[in-house]
Amino acid sequence: MTSFVIPLGEVGATAQAATGITAYAWLLVALPLFGAAVLLLGGRRTNSWGPLFATLMSWSAFLVGAGILVNLLGYAGEERSRSLHLFSWIPAGQFQVDAGMLLDPLSVSFVLLVTFVGSLIHVYSLGYMEHDPDKRRFFAYLNLFVAAMLLLVTANSYLLVYVGWEGVGLASYLLIGFWNWNPPYASAANKAFVANRVGDLGMSIAIMLMFWQFGKTDFASVNAAVGGASQGALTAIGLFLLLAACGKSAQFPLQSWLGDAMAGPTPVSALIHAATMVTAGVYLVVRSHAIFDAAPTAQLAVVIVGAITLLFGAIVGCAKDDIKKALAASTMSQIGYMMLAAGLGPAGYVFAIFHLLTHGFFKAGMFLGAGSVMHGMNDKVDMRGFGNLSGAMKVTWATFGLGWLAILGVPPFSGFWSKDKIIEAAFIGEGWRPWVFGLVTMLGAAITAFYMSRLFFMTFHGEKRWPKDAHPHESPSLMTVPMVILAFGSAFLGLFLALGDRFATWLEPVVGGGHGAEHHPVLPIPVITFGTLALVILGAGYAWLRYWRDQVPKTAPAGSLLTRAARQDLYQDQVNEGLLMRPGLHLTRSLVYADQKGVDGAVGGLAALIGGTSARVRKIQNGLARSYALTMLLGVVVVLGAVWVMQ
Repeated sequence: MTSFVIPLGEVGATAQAATGITAYAWLLVALPLFGAAVLLLGGRRTNSWGPLFATLMSWSAFLVGAGILVNLLGYAGEERSRSLHLFSWIPAGQFQVDAGMLLDPLSVSFVLLVTFVGSLIHVYSLGYMEHDPDKRRFFAYLNLFVAAMLLLVTANSYLLVYVGWEGVGLASYLLIGFWNWNPPYASAANKAFVANRVGDLGMSIAIMLMFWQFGKTDFASVNAAVGGASQGALTAIGLFLLLAACGKSAQFPLQSWLGDAMAGPTPVSALIHAATMVTAGVYLVVRSHAIFDAAPTAQLAVVIVGAITLLFGAIVGCAKDDIKKALAASTMSQIGYMMLAAGLGPAGYVFAIFHLLTHGFFKAGMFLGAGSVMHGMNDKVDMRGFGNLSGAMKVTWATFGLGWLAILGVPPFSGFWSKDKIIEAAFIGEGWRPWVFGLVTMLGAAITAFYMSRLFFMTFHGEKRWPKDAHPHESPSLMTVPMVILAFGSAFLGLFLALGDRFATWLEPVVGGGHGAEHHPVLPIPVITFGTLALVILGAGYAWLRYWRDQVPKTAPAGSLLTRAARQDLYQDQVNEGLLMRPGLHLTRSLVYADQKGVDGAVGGLAALIGGTSARVRKIQNGLARSYALTMLLGVVVVLGAVWVMQ
């Protein structure tokens, strides 16, 4: 196995002014945003050509990104950073915020992933959404999402990242709830929106703390000021950034929305929940590496969250019969690997992004493969009603199979070069940490091999379990060609990036290197490698016995207690309801009661007192002279009595 060996040096050099094609980097956001505006404002007049126009805008953004990559490759590693000033955004006294773009190896890597995979998904959607009457609106939302995601990863400040962050949240809400005439789908969109708002609160508080501590929110100023900040402030900022990442990347404890988000059209699942949006949290942590490196407590929290989530998602994936929800659980687990790696510091930053890129290809390919299966099986998603589809859907089977081998980490496919390096990095350190986190990553690899093999075998192998009215068939070329291209990346992208430490060298100027000579795993690398492969073989072999060789029941058996819990997502909704929703509901009712009986009661009581008193006092004004004379006489008596008493 190739080992990335990079000396840790000066990281994050000051960005130079953009020149050449990098001066036109604003087109990355402007092109898909223009496409979304044309389709949304053009209305039905764009129905015939709108989807093609949106696809063209996405591919145009990819060409701009590719040009920027070529431009940066022409410079030495430490000079591969360009800053593009757009305009003065917030001129408020001493607080000045400029809108700008940061083009460095980290942001450009995301740009190419978002635009290339996103554009392939646009092409796939031309076939998948061909007969949908609202496909123009769907493609407008796709363009809007791509624009927001590109703004997020190219912004030069946390405040501008927040704009893209919220834009991505809005676009995902619109796409997940695209078929909102179906109440469960609308509910799923609302659930994703609310869960992400919790994470967004963490992002906003982190930005406020940065302004309070540093007076600035741009990356360059924050990174430069980290050394003089207090440990408590850095820890707080890091923890709130982690909360934001948990919401966007469906990490524990904000992971409950991801499975329900499969309600959206399958291309949405591939774009948002495999290649782009759910990886935004990993980007945020890696981009904030200066803060986390200076806050060990927050950094450890990142590792713990990643470790919990990778096992959580893997266990849930073992019990899902819905093909898309099984893949969603897998996404949660794989991002847990990335988050764990990002929390390992310089030993893991490179591998977190490396696995993010390879995962974007093989998971997007498998989601599109799931959509192809649904296309050929009358939109059915229950794998217990599939079986032996390999003969009827050869291209889908082959492309999905390459993604399956990649996610298992079978050499020489892409996952072997990225996920296994995370496992190796997890064994680096002192004390209990490398043993705990290293063994967690290996256990996760074994469970991943089981549930992904279960999914693959239940769908494409074993005996036929189709209903009589099913006539499985291969998808049209508009859908299969993107799947073939993604499968090619599943097979070879990891090897291409690993050869000569190519990707590690590319990313080194931004985040530092992987484990160098001074970083050695507590176990020999061959032991880790072959031990992981042995666990993968055991997991896949057990799935072969259960779901290929043996007969698969068409209805799920009751199963063990753990199986029943996994089918209900380990009761994450029940926990959220018990810890958050119900107490919040009771708190709200208590506040309403206090408002009605306390505040409103006091105000109403005072008003009633004044009104009652007035009603009684005004009876004195009755218009009778003898009553007034008697009142005056009583007054005189009272005054004289008071004078007599005082004497």
